Amino acid sequence: MDLIMGMNSGSSFDGIDVILAETELDKDGFPKAPRFICGGSYEWPEEVTKIVTEAFENRVDMVGLNRLNYICGAVFAEKAVQFMKENNINPLDVKVLGLDTQTIYQEQPDHAKITSMTEEEKADWLHRWLNGPYPAGMQMGESSVIANLTNIDTVTHFRPADHVWGGAAAPLMPYLDFVLFRNEENPVMTLNIGGIANLHVASKDRKNMFGFDTGPGNAVSNYLCKKLIGKDYDKDGELAAKGKVNDEMLTFYMQHPFWDRPVPRSGWVGDYNEEYINSVLEKFGHLSTEDILATTCAFTGAAVAKSMIDNIPEEIINKTDKLYASGGGVRNPQIMKEIQERIPGNIEVTTSAEIGIPPEYKEAIKFATIAYSTVNKIPGNIPAAGHASQYSILGKIALAPRNIKGGPQL
Repeated sequence: MDLIMGMNSGSSFDGIDVILAETELDKDGFPKAPRFICGGSYEWPEEVTKIVTEAFENRVDMVGLNRLNYICGAVFAEKAVQFMKENNINPLDVKVLGLDTQTIYQEQPDHAKITSMTEEEKADWLHRWLNGPYPAGMQMGESSVIANLTNIDTVTHFRPADHVWGGAAAPLMPYLDFVLFRNEENPVMTLNIGGIANLHVASKDRKNMFGFDTGPGNAVSNYLCKKLIGKDYDKDGELAAKGKVNDEMLTFYMQHPFWDRPVPRSGWVGDYNEEYINSVLEKFGHLSTEDILATTCAFTGAAVAKSMIDNIPEEIINKTDKLYASGGGVRNPQIMKEIQERIPGNIEVTTSAEIGIPPEYKEAIKFATIAYSTVNKIPGNIPAAGHASQYSILGKIALAPRNIKGGPQL
């Protein structure tokens, strides 16, 4: 078995998760379901948090972005090394480290325009992005910094290889779900609740899979907590549990232009930025903090339910008895309650822990698994989910100093 490491800092930007797992290639050429060994979570340095938050809001200039790329690489390397020391892991024993670094901006594809393009137009590569409908994104965390400081071959920046074929590249979870559930007879439905929530249907046939964002996971709730009570989040959903859902506010939430995007739609924390939060508080700031947070949890639940009912075939919904949830949002009982109450009654909301995947570490496990696939030349995208026009090997590989013949010493 090969040891693999993964890291994740998602759209909620609430810390860095690091995991160690093991896997190997199965007879069908894909990785076996990874076995989780250990994990840890670490805070971003306060001075870096300030810069990244400003970058989310497009308030960092070119000089700042240039340095931020290296700064984030150094932070990821530092946390990976700290994790290895705490768990007595020798970097020479680790096959690969995978992470998508820190996304600070992304544009989703306009699939309608891409579909209507002629082959001649698609062959004009420059105009795919100069004036065209192809997606793009920006991640901070220089892979060569990480590989050199950890001494582990590192794979980062998974999304561009899907973008180039018109894929949304968000979410990327469908590939891990395929690895986990490809031997199941019936489709399996999963949900990841990070800053943005995303819903997936895994199948043994990759052509029959689904994956798309449903709207906010805990991003809006966390943002409101910072504005209203000066805390990063509503611990255990305690305040939301004391509140009452306001129907008028929920209706306002569900009118967000996110719903105008066709599936597979992608969301981003920028969809729910300070301007949007201020517009919410301008209309509903007279409500109690408890009612505002209760309604915001209902927003997450209603968005998941709407996305499921509108876009997943009824036949699959009727055959599904469990929804395996993961991500930081599962720690908020109020969010989980709202999802359970709003999705079809035949489906029980549980967590990925039931299948051996700690819900708080599933995204880091995902990146470790994709990275392992990349170094084995296995495509890590699911075109049926993200609507790319072909399969693609994801990520950029940075080789560690341990690969230097004769060693790196002068």
